[in-house]
Amino acid sequence: MRTGVALQPVYPSAQFGDMVTEIERLGFDEFWLTDSSLHSKYSPMYLAIAAMRTARMTLGNAVTNPVTRHPALGAVAAATLNEMSGGRAVYGLGAGDRPLLALGLRPAKLALLEDAIVAARELWTGATVTRQYRGFALDDAHMRFDVPTEIPVWISASGPKTLELAGRVADGVVLLAGLHPDGLRYALEHIDRGVQQAGRTERPKISVFGYGAVDDDRERALAAARTIAAWFPQTAPVYCELAGLDPALIERVRGMYQGGEFQEAAKAAALLPEDFVHRMSLSGDKAAVAEHITNLEALGVDGFTVFPLGGDADYRMATVAQFASCFPAPAATA
Repeated sequence: MRTGVALQPVYPSAQFGDMVTEIERLGFDEFWLTDSSLHSKYSPMYLAIAAMRTARMTLGNAVTNPVTRHPALGAVAAATLNEMSGGRAVYGLGAGDRPLLALGLRPAKLALLEDAIVAARELWTGATVTRQYRGFALDDAHMRFDVPTEIPVWISASGPKTLELAGRVADGVVLLAGLHPDGLRYALEHIDRGVQQAGRTERPKISVFGYGAVDDDRERALAAARTIAAWFPQTAPVYCELAGLDPALIERVRGMYQGGEFQEAAKAAALLPEDFVHRMSLSGDKAAVAEHITNLEALGVDGFTVFPLGGDADYRMATVAQFASCFPAPAATA
């Protein structure tokens, strides 16, 4: 199973460089960085730091969107990262989420998301493109530098239509479905529908994102993970139903959720029962992580990424190290 780490670019740049170097030393295969408008620093610059401070991991944004960044400029950013990293870039795209509201924008429609991928792949070939896409246009557009290696495109997905789009056109899926087997099974079924619709022979790569903390102190881990658990009733309630959360409580949490992103959802999170938080997140010790790994392997999932929450940078890196130790060698390298 491939392993990954996802961070937000909120740390001082020098500290971030040290963090990503340590993440690679621990043996992770993938490194992901969020791209969330005003909630953090500028993601492409931090990915450039990651490219300079690592030699092996794939590097990707998780994820940008075609609303705040024109699809052609997103393609250029991915191609630049690919060059800087020696061909290790992946291009992560999604529809966008609640942070867009602060900019007076709305998440992208699926047609725009799909055409942003089409445009990026066309531009990366070196072609000159004049075309009216759904939601944007290119006029005599071409990239003035070569892209010598193919850049994988990953789609961040939770909802059924986006999951099916990912199955049709993506090289990989950043899967935001919680960690409950029934929810993951639901998501995989929709990805596979897209695979079948496109006549593909196999599903794209998948990395399930597990948010939270790995900590022997159960209460501390639970506190760190509560905010992401509250994100699901607001954004993807189907996974709450599949994980057994009472429908009335789902609606109550949705009504209280006032944050622009999951870390601002403390009041809503306090309503959630412990067992639900555990089903949706990393919120326990290494034994709990091992149980999630077993469930993912049984479902045929080939990637698991930790998104550490809670505490300070040291606490989050401790979660990263604990997560790495749950996988067999060579999860840690010299």
